[in-house]
Formats: sequence, structure tokens, C-alpha cells
Amino acid sequence: MAFLKDGNHTEVTEFILLGLTDDPVFRVILFIIILCIYLVTVSGNLSTILLIRVSSQLHHPMYFFLSHLASADIGYSSSVTPNMLVNFLVKRSTITYCGCAIQLGSGAFFGTVECFVLAAMAYDHFIAICNPLLYFMKMSTQVCVQLLIVAYISGFLNASSFTISFFSFFFCGPNRINHFFCDFTPLVELSCSDDSVSIVLATISVGTVIVITVFVIIVSYTYILITILKMRSTEGRQKAFSTCTSHLTAVTLFYGTVTFIYVMPKSSYSTDQNKVLSVFYIVVIPMLNPLIYSLRNNEIKGALKRQFGRKIFS
Repeated sequence: MAFLKDGNHTEVTEFILLGLTDDPVFRVILFIIILCIYLVTVSGNLSTILLIRVSSQLHHPMYFFLSHLASADIGYSSSVTPNMLVNFLVKRSTITYCGCAIQLGSGAFFGTVECFVLAAMAYDHFIAICNPLLYFMKMSTQVCVQLLIVAYISGFLNASSFTISFFSFFFCGPNRINHFFCDFTPLVELSCSDDSVSIVLATISVGTVIVITVFVIIVSYTYILITILKMRSTEGRQKAFSTCTSHLTAVTLFYGTVTFIYVMPKSSYSTDQNKVLSVFYIVVIPMLNPLIYSLRNNEIKGALKRQFGRKIFS
């Protein structure tokens, strides 16, 4: 049952996801492409986590945070992609009321964790380049764990704000979401109740996350840039730039896409463009992060060679 009678209204118990396309051939093509991307995402990020765990030379703060970034990428992609893949193969793409709440909350949780982990990695780079002599004191195991606790608590609070907002909505029909997952904005458009308080709560929550993490990243890289420009050694500058390149690439891809979707005025782009960008930051970026770090980081490439060498010659 998609609807339940409630007085003079019809209460929604499931939603119909309109998805990316109605063309059956294109749906199959998209299923194959996105399935391959998802498999690479899971295997690539799991490999990153395992490599960091088994390689003693990667047991320091930057890679500690990188392993949690990989975990967040798996969770973020998995909150949407499996359901999207199933919906490519069925005629009627639906998601239950509770399933929609879980998808919305889990996406908010892992997305927030990713923001804070990226900010923690920027702070780690700042300490490594600007205060190298105090690095191991300022980035002790205790400090790293505390930064992660902040990331996960923030993720829980942001996810809670979105979930509470969702359950405060009253859906009386229609129940067709013009998206491939339960995004907040399309749900607000379907709600029949006065959602101003819930919208403000969710906006403040996500706005706080973005402002805090972007502020940390900008300040960290401002000091890093000043320090690099003061370096007399060309080799030192190149090493510093090399340390930051992978992280800056990941930050630019993630925040650039999210900002375009959630900050730019809705009138400046269409719903179809929103869907394409959503595919990019939910499906593609979690796949790119392990590739970016493995291709641009000499320590990870060295650890991979050593691990493969041990297996070949053991």
C-alpha cells in the first residue's frame, strides 16, 4: 500500500523514485556503468584501509585519517548506490517511508564525517608543514582520536537533524520524488505541512558543518601557502606541494560539487543537472578518492609495491 487514509487526507507510506531516465536501454547501460563504479569504490577504499592497517610505514596521522575517509566514502556511496542499482532493473522504483528516512540520515551522517575528516587532514598538513618539530606532539594519537570523535558526533547530530525534520513532515500525496534517492529538497516539495522550522533546523545544521570545515581548510592552507613561499629550498617547496596535492584535489572535487548543488540558486540550473551532479558526488567521487591518493602519494605506492613483493616472493 502506497497510501493510508488519515481523516480527510491520504498518508504516504512509500515513495516512487523517478530516477535518472525512463529509457529501458539506457537504464541497463547506467546499471552496468554504476555497478562497475561501485565495485571499484568498495574494493579501492577497502584496499586503502587494509593497506594502511598492514603497512607499518603508514602508521601515522595522515593515513589514520585517510583510512577513515575511505570508510566514509564506502558508507556514503552505499547509502544510495545499491538501492539505485536495484531500481534500474525494476519497472516501478519505490522506497518505503522508513527506508527513505534511513537513506536521508545515513547520507547526512557519512557526508558530514567526510567533511570533518577532510578538515582534520588539512589541519594535519598544516602542522606537518608549518610546525614540523612539534608534529608528533600536536598530532598525537589522543589528538587524532579526539578529532575523529568530533567528526562522528557531528555526523550523528547532522543526521539526527535531517531525520527529525523528515519525520516532522506530513506527506498526503503525491509521492513521486523527482530524483534517484531521498534528497531533502524534493521531500520538502512533497510535504503538505508547514515545514519552516524543520527547514531552518536542517539548513542551520548543514550550514554549520560547511562553514566550520571550510574555515579550517582555508585557514590551514593559507598558513601552508605562506610557509611554502618562505621556503628557500626548491626541493622543500616541491615536497610540501606534493604532500598537499592529493588532499586539495579531493577537497576541490567534494566541496565544489556539494556547493554547486546546495548553495547555488535553484533557478540557475535544472533538476536534470542536479541529478547528474548528485551522481558525481555520491557515486563517482568516492571511487576517485583512493585513486587520487594512490596515484599521487609516493608512500602509498611504495607500500603497495612492498606488499605485492612480499606476496610474490613469499
